[in-house]
Amino acid sequence: MTLKFCANLSFMYHESASLLERYHLAKQSGFRAVECAFPYSFPVEEVKRAKESAQVEQVLLNVNPGDLEKGELGFAALPGQQDRFRSSLDQAILYSKALDCKLIHIMAGKVTSPSEENIRVYEENLIYASSLLKENNIVGVIEPINSISIPGYYLNSYRKALQIVKNINSPNIKLLADLFHWQMMKVNLVDSFRESVDYIGHVQIAQAPHRNEPDTEGEIDFKAIFSFLESQKYNGWIGLEYKPLTNTQFGLKWIVGMGYSL
Repeated sequence: MTLKFCANLSFMYHESASLLERYHLAKQSGFRAVECAFPYSFPVEEVKRAKESAQVEQVLLNVNPGDLEKGELGFAALPGQQDRFRSSLDQAILYSKALDCKLIHIMAGKVTSPSEENIRVYEENLIYASSLLKENNIVGVIEPINSISIPGYYLNSYRKALQIVKNINSPNIKLLADLFHWQMMKVNLVDSFRESVDYIGHVQIAQAPHRNEPDTEGEIDFKAIFSFLESQKYNGWIGLEYKPLTNTQFGLKWIVGMGYSL
């Protein structure tokens, strides 16, 4: 079995300041597919043109997080922000359909003092999203994000995220397994993946704790992890959501070094 890797254009190819140009840089490296976080500063027609010109598949994008400069990271778990949540979801679906993208990362948002109201609103919003996504043949994924990298993010626990996906009980709401975040949470990667494999909609990777390439110094034995993913017959894309230690293209040597190809 061969694992499939897609370039994350929000983290990689910062040799270019333009997200649109990064589509072509990824193609030049040999990638067949890409993902990105927030393409919304460009009209959807321009993003579609860049993607189609590069002849790559768009695997995933995130909902519009709101004002990043103000620290906003989505609205799904925020009481009183349901209209903004639905608007951001509608926009993400619009872009996803134009890009033939089948995965949307639904962001929970930051919460200072979590309460029962947050979980109620979060699950209500995800139930609403599951129905809308089903109509559009798209899967929404929720990602537990560690509190060291992003303090205050509401969904900051693997266990909580898995339970929420089980509670929603929809094929259109799944778990985004970012192994960097899992490791930073001190989650056992193998045991947790095996436990949640039926609920996982996408996988992302980066070495911990510095979030660089898999072959850089860190806590995760990626040769063992990749072998495990193969044993689990994981056939989805693996998003390379890492910060290249030096140059993006030079850093890609790890792929061949670990016995894989693009």
